[in-house]
Amino acid sequence: MHKMGGGMIYRGILILILITGGYSSIVTAQELHVAIVKNASGNVEILRNKTSLSATLGMQLMRLDKIITGRGSHAGITFVDGTLVTVGSSTEIELSKYLFEPKKSNYDFELYVKKGTAVYSSGKLGKLAPEAVNLATPRATVGVHGTRLIIKVD
Repeated sequence: MHKMGGGMIYRGILILILITGGYSSIVTAQELHVAIVKNASGNVEILRNKTSLSATLGMQLMRLDKIITGRGSHAGITFVDGTLVTVGSSTEIELSKYLFEPKKSNYDFELYVKKGTAVYSSGKLGKLAPEAVNLATPRATVGVHGTRLIIKVD
């Protein structure tokens, strides 16, 4: 135990909770990051739990985050498995589903493109479980069995 600022920190208990799997009860799957912002140009906004955040280089993205780009703006997103998504100008997407657990063979990926343009380039998830990858729009859902495609929603 360490004394810090008059309070006690019980590092041993925290380590025990992490080792025994109690961590999952502290941090839900929704709170774990699934991707990061690799680049952002112009007005790029992240909507998370009804809160608007300006996208910054290296910002962690969570499942259910919405990425909204303004006119003339774009963003590059890299997922944990190496999947790349480029979000074009005047676009709105949502990171609907993401699960990448290769040790357990658990995979799931769904990107919802509400409007605008997005370029998808598959990473490990698309190679290991292409049937788990879906790109959805207001009018259709596409299963991805290739490595790169462009989606445009008017």
